[in-house]
Amino acid sequence: MTKINLLPHRELKRKARRRDFGIMAFVVAAIGAAIVFAAGFVIQQYIDVQKAKNDHIQVQSKKLDEEIKEIAKLREEIEALKARQKAVEDLQADRNLPVHVLDELVKQTPEGIYLRNIKQTGMRVVVSGQAMNNARVADYVRNLSNNSPWLVAPDLVEIRAVTTGTGSSARKLNDFSLGVNIQRQKAPEPKPAAAAGAAPPAAAAPPKKS
Repeated sequence: MTKINLLPHRELKRKARRRDFGIMAFVVAAIGAAIVFAAGFVIQQYIDVQKAKNDHIQVQSKKLDEEIKEIAKLREEIEALKARQKAVEDLQADRNLPVHVLDELVKQTPEGIYLRNIKQTGMRVVVSGQAMNNARVADYVRNLSNNSPWLVAPDLVEIRAVTTGTGSSARKLNDFSLGVNIQRQKAPEPKPAAAAGAAPPAAAAPPKKS
């Protein structure tokens, strides 16, 4: 028996196109959603990996900070020990320092100069006295500058002419005052000991009898 389609032909095609478009739109939307989900998953994986790296870096950075603090503390302790050692060495070196200073002041004093007062403040000594003339004072400053290993950088503080005595016993002298710095001498370094196990020098062989 022959079937007759009574619906309009164009309306059927339009419905078919709508159905196909809806299916395609759904498929495209599903594919797009899948792509977006996959991309989001990959990006989240990258974010998690980078976050883990950042956390590791922060942990290591904290460890380094602690180690740096410990190193700085050790350096401070080392510097404190060095300062104490230097203070002890300076005290040991300064035990005989006044003897050397007085010896040098007297040794370098030329004839015609009389010392009246010696005052030490820290590592500086101020000497005052009388001289027959200015040349004697210049010689004294020159001697202290060039000939003394314990006294350095002398400088003339004051010099003035004075008259002592009266009448025929009157004398013209020069009162002077000069300062000089004290220089510590380094202790001699110990000589290296002979190498252990070194063979003694061979004795000379006796001459042969003819």
